[in-house]
Amino acid sequence: MSDVPFAPVRPDNTLAALCIAGATAFIALSTLFAKTLTTDALGSALSPFQVSHGRFVFALVFFVAGCAVIRPRFTRPHWGLHLARTGCGWGGVTLMFAAVAFIPMADATALSFTSPVFTLIFAVVLLGERVGRVRWAAVAVALTGAAVLLRPTPESFQPAALLALGAAVAMGTENIWIKKLTRREGRLQILLVNNVLGVLIASAALLAAGWQSPTLAQWGALAGVGLSMATAQSFYINGMARADASFVAPFIYGTLVFAALFDAVIFGAVPDWVSWLGASIIVAGALLLAWREGRKRPVGLRPARGVVK
Repeated sequence: MSDVPFAPVRPDNTLAALCIAGATAFIALSTLFAKTLTTDALGSALSPFQVSHGRFVFALVFFVAGCAVIRPRFTRPHWGLHLARTGCGWGGVTLMFAAVAFIPMADATALSFTSPVFTLIFAVVLLGERVGRVRWAAVAVALTGAAVLLRPTPESFQPAALLALGAAVAMGTENIWIKKLTRREGRLQILLVNNVLGVLIASAALLAAGWQSPTLAQWGALAGVGLSMATAQSFYINGMARADASFVAPFIYGTLVFAALFDAVIFGAVPDWVSWLGASIIVAGALLLAWREGRKRPVGLRPARGVVK
């Protein structure tokens, strides 16, 4: 299969920053909707399997409508890569939705920021990439922050935090398959196929786990999960198309601020000093990794990317 020629996109750091900031707000909003569904805030709690099913169904509606308007050119999908990517993505969001039912959104979000660390580790194992001392140092820093957030003492250990860490592992693996797919296919096609397969995988899991009839408010929240995540993906793709990853990386961590704000306002969950310490260490490690990645790529060699307008 030949590569798809992407139209050049004019760099615009200001617009890129605004897009990524918008993406972080909608990511946090989708997590907030998920927390209302996996707790008894809107009725009897739904299972994480049902919430992730709603996430893919309503996101698929969003992208199908987008394709009907934009009419992008499609190529033959690489089904093996798509299945690997979607399986990891479904596992990641399901674990994340399960985690936020038991621990503060800020803690779960911070732990999810270790996903670039696992992407690096799996890049070594699956892609044969070579990793230098700075990147391994970034891994060590981020994992130290994760250990702080896990509160590894008999009195304060949070077993549910392992769900968020598992989500980070799944999402870190997903990034490997996304990296391979973006070399072959257009980004809107990747998002569309991802959500089609996601609906199929989530439906099979939901059949096994059991369906619970949602209340009217829960139907609205399920739509909110899917549509806010789809909006976040669109903002994110547009931001990444207009600036280098090393520039946009600091803005991505705005998700933590929005998650803490939403959790405090809606659920009254204010992060303690341990949460902020662990989150700060994780973000420091992730930013060190982003800085190193930016230094690796010579200026002017950033490939042109497609963009969802």
